[in-house]
Amino acid sequence: MNTYKDYIKEIEERELQGLHPKPIDGAELLSEIISQIKDSKNQYREDSLKFFIYNTLPGTTPAASVKAQFLKEIILGESAVKEIPATFAFELLSHMKGGPSIKVLLDLALGNDIFIAKEAASVLKTQVFLYDADTDRLKEAFKSGNVIAKDIIESYAQAEFFTKLPEVPEEIQVVTFIAGEGDISTDLLSPGNQAHSRSDRELHGKCMISPQAQAEIKALQAKHPDKRVMLIAEKGTMGVGSSRMSGVNNVALWTGKQASPYVPFVNIAPIVGGTNGISPIFLTTVDVTGGIGIDLKNWVKKLDENGSVVRDENGEPVLEQVYSVATGTVLTINTKKKKLYNGDKELIDLSKSFTPQKMEFIKAGGSYAVVFGKKLQTFAAKLLDIETPPVFAPSKEISHEGQGLTAVEKIFNRNAVGTTPGKVLHAGSDVRVQVNIVGSQDTTGLMTAQELESMAATTISPIVDGAYQSGCHTASVWDKKAQANIPKLMKFMNEFGLITARDPKGVYHSMTDVIHKVLNDITIDEWAIIIGGDSHTRMSKGVAFGADSGTVALALATGEASMPIPESVKVTFKGEMKNFMDFRDVVHATQAQMLQKFGGENVFQGRVIEVHIGTLTADQAFTFTDWTAEMKAKASICISEDDTLIESLEIAKGRIQIMIDKGMDNEKQVLKGLINKADKRIAEIRSGEKPALIPDGNAKYYAEVVVDLDLIGEPMIADPDVNNADVSKRYTHDTIRPLSFYGGDKKVDLGFIGSCMVHKGDMKILAQMLKNIEQQNGKVEFQAPLVVAPPTYNIVDELKAEGDWDVLQKYAGFEFDDNAPKSAARTEYEKMLYLERPGCNLCMGNQEKAAKGDTVMATSTRLFQGRVVEDAEGKKGESLLSSTPVVVLSTILGRTPTIEEYKAAVEGINLTKFAPPHKLLMN
Repeated sequence: MNTYKDYIKEIEERELQGLHPKPIDGAELLSEIISQIKDSKNQYREDSLKFFIYNTLPGTTPAASVKAQFLKEIILGESAVKEIPATFAFELLSHMKGGPSIKVLLDLALGNDIFIAKEAASVLKTQVFLYDADTDRLKEAFKSGNVIAKDIIESYAQAEFFTKLPEVPEEIQVVTFIAGEGDISTDLLSPGNQAHSRSDRELHGKCMISPQAQAEIKALQAKHPDKRVMLIAEKGTMGVGSSRMSGVNNVALWTGKQASPYVPFVNIAPIVGGTNGISPIFLTTVDVTGGIGIDLKNWVKKLDENGSVVRDENGEPVLEQVYSVATGTVLTINTKKKKLYNGDKELIDLSKSFTPQKMEFIKAGGSYAVVFGKKLQTFAAKLLDIETPPVFAPSKEISHEGQGLTAVEKIFNRNAVGTTPGKVLHAGSDVRVQVNIVGSQDTTGLMTAQELESMAATTISPIVDGAYQSGCHTASVWDKKAQANIPKLMKFMNEFGLITARDPKGVYHSMTDVIHKVLNDITIDEWAIIIGGDSHTRMSKGVAFGADSGTVALALATGEASMPIPESVKVTFKGEMKNFMDFRDVVHATQAQMLQKFGGENVFQGRVIEVHIGTLTADQAFTFTDWTAEMKAKASICISEDDTLIESLEIAKGRIQIMIDKGMDNEKQVLKGLINKADKRIAEIRSGEKPALIPDGNAKYYAEVVVDLDLIGEPMIADPDVNNADVSKRYTHDTIRPLSFYGGDKKVDLGFIGSCMVHKGDMKILAQMLKNIEQQNGKVEFQAPLVVAPPTYNIVDELKAEGDWDVLQKYAGFEFDDNAPKSAARTEYEKMLYLERPGCNLCMGNQEKAAKGDTVMATSTRLFQGRVVEDAEGKKGESLLSSTPVVVLSTILGRTPTIEEYKAAVEGINLTKFAPPHKLLMN
């Protein structure tokens, strides 16, 4: 097989799509290219040189290993390529970022040729992606008296890899581009329905916003060649919704700077802004690329002469413009003064955008280099037996004497690394923390694998308790794209050390369980810190942070993450739930009552919601914590009673054991270890040695919200409000309406029950409602299609054992078959019940979708534009979010039910009930 000719054929096909050659990651192809370079008369030699120099992926890809070895041959004089002299070979090695390139550089630096050794050392001094095997070699050579090794280690101790980098420019001129009005979801920057192409950066870049927007950005760049384009969310927050490295990659591709001239389509340093700033997850991802995120505050609430907020006829605050950021406006960012200017006029303070830590990320070209650099400097100083020179900004440590700790402050204090011994840290402190559980999902996993390769990581950090690679985001349709991508991903992650949904060897049955549910089960300590490649990584045990694929890679490789300790908002409950209400209604009412209390200000945004659930097990409580992503919270923590936590841990143990029984554990018996840790935690709680995590009574919160259950008189629905005259008020999750608002006559075209917002109880509610409706009407007839996707196979098995699955099968017109999964997305739905494979289904928007312009009633979390349903000509698609019983009844009727119809339909059904904790949960 001639891989080069196959590559040329692929290039020709890509050219028809307006694409450049795909970067090379395979060893076989690059080996053939090198053979053609060595043959001076080869007809493909010129192109082969270009591919070798400019189009080969670095890091630990198989191609990188072949490239590094050939460059070593050139430097040693074993191969001669006139276009690549030894000096250029060293330069190419310096851009390869670790792995095989570091091994080659160490071979040369520790070799016998002193001239070559010095050249190799000068390159090594610029590198930071060294792992234990690399530093062990340096350590051994140093102890043997090798002067080159000593020189390199002394350089590392002084962090010259950082100090010798160019300083951040004092002034950065930008030209603005309004990407949209209102909150901008990462779906606009990297649509979920294009998830299959995320690892092909150039191809994926073509899906950002729209071709028209891309053309406008290019026109701005042509008009202002000396300025950077800043993407802006006008009257909104930039980057809400999902945690997308691909979104930041796309913004960087169109508006950033090329990271290396020898690595195609890897850009860094995007500049983004939002009237209400940048969402926390997105901002972390911007930091990964050494970018700048700005809270513009260019619109503020209008005040009357008494200082009170002026409101419109709907009771909404009236906004007035402080300054314009209209597309094409030229502004100046001063990184030294930390100010934003229009000409000489100062607009706003940018101190939060240019903290000492963020300045380091910008200087280093991203946060990874700083994380690895600090680790490398610490190693070198320890080896030289000296104090670590103060090169990097010290961690910000905030401590208030006499002030208690919130739950998140307690967790961060327990997991902190490298802080002042014995010092109690409060919110605002910058902390490096150990990560206990890590999750990678399948539409970002390919990028996580790329990130791991680029940082030269080959195995999971030994300090991570457990990590899981899911298959849920591509569960609905096993199409050619999934067949090409997912097995490759599972093989990589399995070999890296993760528990994988699919067995690369094909021994155990493939799982498409929703990642958040699996992570919720394998989290066996409420003191844990969890990092997951999805914004809904919001566990009801421990504190979990949704993250971009790069941060997930960093957590897998190092077992650590860095972030400030977030502020918390305390949520407690009073009153009593009405018997016809579902817990999902409490979740929505929490959002509504919070906004009402604080005059429309979302106090949850960017903070941890400490919710005192108390009496709900982890499965049910997850409905609340999952929704906190849509509340724009940074994370959520459930405060549970001892007995409830023990029950949750016992459920988790059972589910982990099922994974073991299926054959999913690995050689290190990670899953067995999790069960042992759960047993230990249960014993600690029962003995009183270490009760369930609760905050201190004198902890300080940003705000406190008391949800009054007595005020929840009917089902609550999150409405995208697609026709609101104020564009910024659409698709926000802030419009929560009672069922009666719709008058029982709003047409519903499709219903969806599934994904991560439902649990086993929801499936049982569905089964019971269908039985009741048949009893009342003699038969069950659907006036709109109802799509049901259970979250996990465990739940399906439990429903089968308890007889509920038989009920669902009776009414279903379609039931998934794992032996014959769908190979194409469904485009039309009949008025019947569809029992779909466990997974994300419609919620993802990358495979299954409702018909354009439909009104969907869903248990999903996603209501933003184009996700579950796209717009049609003359009619906007809308995804209304509600409880399971409302969805069921809406599809039976083909419209929203009246409150009377709803009450009659749920009579006698055991809905998800909730009662406030029996006692105050605090020390």
